[in-house]
Amino acid sequence: MEMIMHPFDNFPQLEIISLPSIRIPSPPRNPLPAMSEKIANVNNGCIRSRKLKWFVWGTGGLIVFIGLLVFVVFLVLHPSKPSFNLEDVTVYQFNVSKVPPYAITIIMQVTLSSRNPNSRIGVEYQPLHVYATYRDQQITMAYLLPPTYQGHKEPVVWSPPLTGYDMPISPYSQQSLDQDWHAGVILMNIKLQGDVKWKVGTWISPEYHLYVHCPANIRFGDLNNGGPNLIKGQPVDHCDVEIAS
Repeated sequence: MEMIMHPFDNFPQLEIISLPSIRIPSPPRNPLPAMSEKIANVNNGCIRSRKLKWFVWGTGGLIVFIGLLVFVVFLVLHPSKPSFNLEDVTVYQFNVSKVPPYAITIIMQVTLSSRNPNSRIGVEYQPLHVYATYRDQQITMAYLLPPTYQGHKEPVVWSPPLTGYDMPISPYSQQSLDQDWHAGVILMNIKLQGDVKWKVGTWISPEYHLYVHCPANIRFGDLNNGGPNLIKGQPVDHCDVEIAS
């Protein structure tokens, strides 16, 4: 039996050599999305910063505008200071020590009136202090008046009691007081101090300092009987009123 030869049987066999695997690197990631995100964050921060600046500037400008508007209205209205009068002074007791240390004991009551001359501006009196002085020395304790609102063209009346027990005075004031005592007339001053505010509509101004000075003659009459039990004072003039910032 004849064997049939394949034509490729005479070719030498080839040895298959395995090559090492080559790792192809992956293409680099696209940096554009990360950069876009950063740019977007920066833009958002800038927008918020600009909005905050505009809000601050707008709010500040509105406050300044309202303040200027109220100030201009305040200047146009030009508030006048209230007027004060000492209506009555009644002394119930008055004693002076003749030997050192010199002191005064006094019990009295005064009546003060005030009028607001403004037709469009109200006056808010903060707690006011009333006291009596002799030659610039305080001879009574300060009486505290309660806060009071005074409307347009309105009057206000106070009648505080003033007392001073063994209030010390200087030797010079004692000599002057002794001379006035024998002359039958003593010049006292009723003083009022405190703070006031102007009110225009719902707007209220800052506080201003109020100083009121009301002179009064105290006539004792007959001093030979140990001094009178009731003494009526006589206001000398209208009260001097000062308002300072």
